Amino acid sequence: MVNDSLYKPKALHARIMSGSAVLLAGSSLTIVVNLAYNIVIALFLGPAGFGHATVVYTVLTILSALALAFQIVNAKVVAQQSSLEAKAQAYRVLHRAAWACGTLVAVVLLLFRISISNYLNLPDPILVEMLAIGSGFFVPLGCRRGWIQGILGFRSLAINLSLEGAVRLAGSYALILMGFGLRGVIAANAGSVVVAYLAIRPKLAAPSANPLRLREALSETYQGLTFYAGQTLINNFDIVLVKHLFSAEMAGLYAAVALVGRVISALSAAVVNTMFPLVAGTGEKERKDLRVIATSLLLVIVTGSLFAIGLSFTPAWVWTKCLGAGFKISGAYDLSYLATLYAIKSVIYSISVVFITFEMAYKIAHSNAVQLAFSVILVAGVCEFHSSLLEVILVQLVLLSVLVVFSAVPLLIDLRSDRNEPDVSEHLEPIRLIRKVSEDEVISEFLKSDFRDAEFRECPVQWREIIVRPNFADAKENQKRRAMHLLRHLTLWNEIPRDTEWYEVEINEVALEQVRVFPRAQWRKLARGNFAITRIADDLRARRHKLDADFISKIEALEEQLRQGNRGFGTVILLGHRKKKPVTVLDGNHRLVATMLTSAGKLSGLRFMCGLSERMDRCCWYRTNFSTLCRYAKNLFLVALQNPRGKLLRSLKESDRLKPEKDVAAELEVGRLVEADDTRI
Repeated sequence: MVNDSLYKPKALHARIMSGSAVLLAGSSLTIVVNLAYNIVIALFLGPAGFGHATVVYTVLTILSALALAFQIVNAKVVAQQSSLEAKAQAYRVLHRAAWACGTLVAVVLLLFRISISNYLNLPDPILVEMLAIGSGFFVPLGCRRGWIQGILGFRSLAINLSLEGAVRLAGSYALILMGFGLRGVIAANAGSVVVAYLAIRPKLAAPSANPLRLREALSETYQGLTFYAGQTLINNFDIVLVKHLFSAEMAGLYAAVALVGRVISALSAAVVNTMFPLVAGTGEKERKDLRVIATSLLLVIVTGSLFAIGLSFTPAWVWTKCLGAGFKISGAYDLSYLATLYAIKSVIYSISVVFITFEMAYKIAHSNAVQLAFSVILVAGVCEFHSSLLEVILVQLVLLSVLVVFSAVPLLIDLRSDRNEPDVSEHLEPIRLIRKVSEDEVISEFLKSDFRDAEFRECPVQWREIIVRPNFADAKENQKRRAMHLLRHLTLWNEIPRDTEWYEVEINEVALEQVRVFPRAQWRKLARGNFAITRIADDLRARRHKLDADFISKIEALEEQLRQGNRGFGTVILLGHRKKKPVTVLDGNHRLVATMLTSAGKLSGLRFMCGLSERMDRCCWYRTNFSTLCRYAKNLFLVALQNPRGKLLRSLKESDRLKPEKDVAAELEVGRLVEADDTRI
């Protein structure tokens, strides 16, 4: 649902620009504070102590995948609610879950503190114990920040981020002066998380009904966890591995180089944190404007590139002056060179993050799973190639460039295809519901025209009879029809969401531009990106002589049947997201187009059934894109392993309603009925 806010009069890309400006200003202050923090601990603790402090904070950042997952889920869910009561109740549910997860993380860290300390070569296990305290609060802190983000409180979010950095800096400096050294720094890190959590006091409406469905909440949480698991690994795994693979001094130098990555990540996060709730709370028409994603990409590229250019001109003495005499690398590949290369790597990855989070804002995206897979590949790559700090950075640079392609191409194709769809009128509905029908009835209609195909040509007459004369009250019959459908169409039905409700419908002939053909084979060549049935019919009239002969012969055969008065066409099956969105033909492209060509757009001779679901855009038959096709390929492979033909035969043999002793007259009658209704092409 669209979020009514003070930002609504502005265009979406303009809102992203203004919101990003607020968060970028706050992030800049946070970056300055964090740089001051790193300079302080580097000067007082030296390269080895700086490496210890950085790797402990990095572990906290890796564990923050849970916190960030709750933040992004809360931001999306809150932004999509239409009332203050629904927003507040959604937050309450997620906040309780966040505390449960945070407590679990803290307990796990305490149980394995010795092993973690030994692996990271830390001087004292108490550092991990203090880390556990910070982690316990970090997850619910993410949930509270998600609330601020979801209600578009970008200024409050920027202030809270700056507060956390200020407490970390002031606490670390004070505790170092008091003689606590490294322990004091880690204690200040944990304390800053607690203070940031307590500083957010959400003003919630009175409790109301929970607006979240369990399945949707789990799907969103899984998506958030998958995304941030991949992101935190990509942003932080190198620091942990370098700490394990190199000496403490070299790890400290690399930690200094990696600071630029944290700066660029913070800058890009300001843009993403603005874009995400705004895209989540707006409609499809605004989203598919390419200026929206272009604005976010431009902000990320410009801010990151300016920072990288500045680093390339930074002389070596600046590093030693700011961080200490120990932070120096001799030769051509000095700290400035490595930092510039690291900055380029971070900008490239930030571009991927924009593409991935844009897609996540309005649906369950699969690009985050691709990112997670790349994070594993990155770890393996650095483990294999780490002869120098330069090689560690180059491995990441190459692999993250490939990730940009994998994350950008599917989304851009999807956005371009959406732009070619017809505009949907708010006042015209493509269908009118007549009556609700069962899924078994729809499957039966789907199968009626299958019996002339090779799979069913020699099938027993009993099988035909349960299609022509179905008894939907008979569970065994229904099971047999599903088995037949599986044999003929494999996973076709499995791709349709389980919560789909089926109706017999009537097509609104005034809104035919909202009916789309199923995009396959010759239809793709004919449509050229616009699959509206009206556009298809017009193109067929104008370009018939240029199309494939077999394709045209099927259309002409159906047209001839119509001219002869034969309107015994089977049911056309449709899929839709909701009544005011376009509907797609699942079965019956040829019949529908032939009827329009012959009857001047009049569809009174056709019968229609339509499946409606709020999750229909995840179905490849309704919305064909990279992610839905990947899901289909996976399901197709799994079903192929299950031997559907054997399942069909077992199912049919188990049925005892129909006996094999059928007289010839009955068989001929059934065959006649089937052939009379066999018009699906």
